[in-house]
Amino acid sequence: MIKKVLRFSFKICLSFLLLLFCIFSVFYLLCPIYKFPQPGKFEGHRIYNPYEDMNPSQWKKANFQIQSRVWLGITNGRKNSSENIYAKYRLLGYDVVGISDYMKINRYGEGKQGYVPEYEHGYNIRKTHQVCIGTKKVFWIDYPLLQNLNHKQNIINRLRHDNELIFLAHPLFRHGYIPEDMKYLTNYDGIEVLNNQRVSIRHWDAALSAGHYVTIIGDDDGHDLTIPDEVGRRCTFINTGTANHDDIIAALKKGNAFGADINYVPGESYEVKIDRHKNLPVLSQIKMIGDTLVVAADKPASFRFIGQDGQIRKTESKSYSASYTLLPDDTYIRSEISFADGTTYYLNPVARYNDRIPTDQPKAVIDKTKTNIFRIIYLIIVISLVTLIFFRYTGRKK
Repeated sequence: MIKKVLRFSFKICLSFLLLLFCIFSVFYLLCPIYKFPQPGKFEGHRIYNPYEDMNPSQWKKANFQIQSRVWLGITNGRKNSSENIYAKYRLLGYDVVGISDYMKINRYGEGKQGYVPEYEHGYNIRKTHQVCIGTKKVFWIDYPLLQNLNHKQNIINRLRHDNELIFLAHPLFRHGYIPEDMKYLTNYDGIEVLNNQRVSIRHWDAALSAGHYVTIIGDDDGHDLTIPDEVGRRCTFINTGTANHDDIIAALKKGNAFGADINYVPGESYEVKIDRHKNLPVLSQIKMIGDTLVVAADKPASFRFIGQDGQIRKTESKSYSASYTLLPDDTYIRSEISFADGTTYYLNPVARYNDRIPTDQPKAVIDKTKTNIFRIIYLIIVISLVTLIFFRYTGRKK
């Protein structure tokens, strides 16, 4: 009797796994093959400066990654309520509080200043996730197992329809994206370079060096508000007159924002953290004067100017301002500004261009011939595997 029950249970489990396999196989089968633009470099006699209209009195502090309790507490963030998230971040002086629940749009705070609908997309073993901002609806499809370049590009393209902004989440975490991917992927807006889980500077420079103008955001990506160390460590400063939806999106699209890695002492209280956030440095100037980039702050700092392939082009220490004159072989220059308290600001780059501005770059397109060939071969393989498994475990002979 026990053997029959076990045998029946085994067949039920096997049938369920086969059903999942078939469903996932359809996802993979429908993924097209893409033609990717060849990696290039920014070039031209003009220089794009995303901070051209920057006003030093209009910096707004934002966080776009923290999870609340959803899906009956199955996902990480089960200890956080939306009310508590807003309360904590408002105490720290945040103007924009984005709750990026997994595969769910959090509507708390809708209609108020600083609210932008968003969610974190992705359910796969490599944590190849996307921070979707300005969201209309959740896109439910993903590739749960391994993903190659075509799978990653297809998800980005599908997300593009219902999201105003797409940022690749924590690329270095579980190597969800690798620097080589950044040379080819297109049609996304930026990278979550700063994240409490991982910092992905190398990925950012790989994309910029291949001629993809993608911008930075910084987020806590916190999961437990009872631990102060998870909150107020990394953020995005956006230069906009108001914290309403349209202004936030417009500034982020242009790149009129920067990522901040805020110094903290492990184990410090929220009270100490609040005081630190009240006294953060302010960027007062990010300006192009001819071919010279001038950056200034209201506190002395060390400045680094970084260009093609992540090479440091110039450093300057203990100064309120610094400048760098772009040489003919400088394709882009981004700035890192480190202050005495350990806080570092990562600015979006200035980049060369001619007629087409750097944010308007060629997109990957579907290769119809290769896609059709792939689907035929893949379908044959899947049908063969399912048939083999079916006959093997039902005891039937071919």
